[in-house]
Amino acid sequence: MSAEPVKFLPLGAIIQELNVNGVNIVQGFDTQDQYVKYNDPYFGETIGRVANRVGGAKIENLNGKSYQLAANDGANSLHGGPKGWGKQVWEKSGSGDNVTFMITSKDGDEGYPGTVEARVNYITSVEKGKVTLVIKYEAKLVCDEVEETVLNLTNHSYFNLSGGSTIDGTEVTLYSDVYLPVDDRGIPKGLPKKYATGEDGHTINIEAGKKFTLGATEPDVDDCFTVIPPHESAAIPKPTTTSSVDPSGSSLPLHKLIDAYHPSTKIHLAVSSTESAFQFYTGKYIDVPEVTENGKTQPARGARSGFCVEPSRYVNAVNVPGWRDQVVVKKGDVYRSVTVYEAWADAS
Repeated sequence: MSAEPVKFLPLGAIIQELNVNGVNIVQGFDTQDQYVKYNDPYFGETIGRVANRVGGAKIENLNGKSYQLAANDGANSLHGGPKGWGKQVWEKSGSGDNVTFMITSKDGDEGYPGTVEARVNYITSVEKGKVTLVIKYEAKLVCDEVEETVLNLTNHSYFNLSGGSTIDGTEVTLYSDVYLPVDDRGIPKGLPKKYATGEDGHTINIEAGKKFTLGATEPDVDDCFTVIPPHESAAIPKPTTTSSVDPSGSSLPLHKLIDAYHPSTKIHLAVSSTESAFQFYTGKYIDVPEVTENGKTQPARGARSGFCVEPSRYVNAVNVPGWRDQVVVKKGDVYRSVTVYEAWADAS
């Protein structure tokens, strides 16, 4: 573990470490090569061009035509495709507490139209033991090939506040209890609705602002929770070319998504974002083998070795008429979003 509060890698603009009171609270690997070999779960990656799923790996209507994308989740495209932005090397600038990564994604990258230039800016501060990481995303079309494209960026860090091998015992408060019901392909099948026991196989009632505890195997959650209602989402999450605000650098308000705490380490995590939704995932399918290189061994990571909070826009939004304005970016527009992680430990 590094003495620095946060460490990054050019591959995928990855968050490699987030250190609080001597504990690295994000899952990862020691070297960039290990991420290439073993990072099937997307540990710490910046996800693009489109986070989550695009149904049938197909954009039905953009620039007056359809686009077939690279499929990597059954018939769907997941997290930008098999060689999405989290699997590509970004160009780094800056140092210390203010680092930026930039990528130029060519027209046709994983099937997506138009050449896009994207930046993710990481700003780190530490005050009285609290580590704050502000993540600013910005992207735009930089070509004449098309009039519009689709973007939906997030970070795919897996958090583990326990200091141990699993998230068992983590106390969680979500600030939304409305989610997108999905079909057996993971594609939304209707409007957002209340999260409740018995709905879509759920084993827990989640109430906004009410704490619950993650156990050894339950609750098993992997759902997209909505922060901004559908009738407002087209207007609110889509930034324009102007932006003048607060330290977050966005003209959109930040919304608290989650508070988490583990009693064994007394470590807290709070996540806020400007986005219209977030995926909360308790890590059921993590399956990373033990890694030994250069005499150093990293233990295997299995189910529930981390949980994800992925601020983003609605799943498959580009193919839903009432949601597509969240993710369609036209020539001359600038896509912007902001996520803030705050992490600290109670005094002993």
